[in-house]
Amino acid sequence: MPLTTHLQVVSVPVTDQDRAKAFYVDTLGFELRRDNPMGPDRRWVEVAPPGAATSLTLVTWFPTMPPGSLKGLVLATDDVDRAVADLQERGVRFVDPLTDSPWGRWATFDDPDGNGWVLQQSR
Repeated sequence: MPLTTHLQVVSVPVTDQDRAKAFYVDTLGFELRRDNPMGPDRRWVEVAPPGAATSLTLVTWFPTMPPGSLKGLVLATDDVDRAVADLQERGVRFVDPLTDSPWGRWATFDDPDGNGWVLQQSR
């Protein structure tokens, strides 16, 4: 029996939690799960794709994680062409265009702080 069941939270280092929350919720369509005070001058801002088991916390307090230092997280989609077109209409600029690979089709983009994301449709 495994000791763990799933990856619960990934911390995403950002400069401005309000700007990051707007990007993830309003632009990417994530749901806001929590936005609570967490002591003086700190907030716990948690977002996730709808229905996802794993969520993201938008953090400003880890000195070893400067904003923009997170790279390579993968978001899955069933229709990457449609998702890219929709996100471009919402103002997302893709770093790498849609690319075919043996394992799937993908494109990359950055959040407002430069954290790098892969949008992928598996074969």
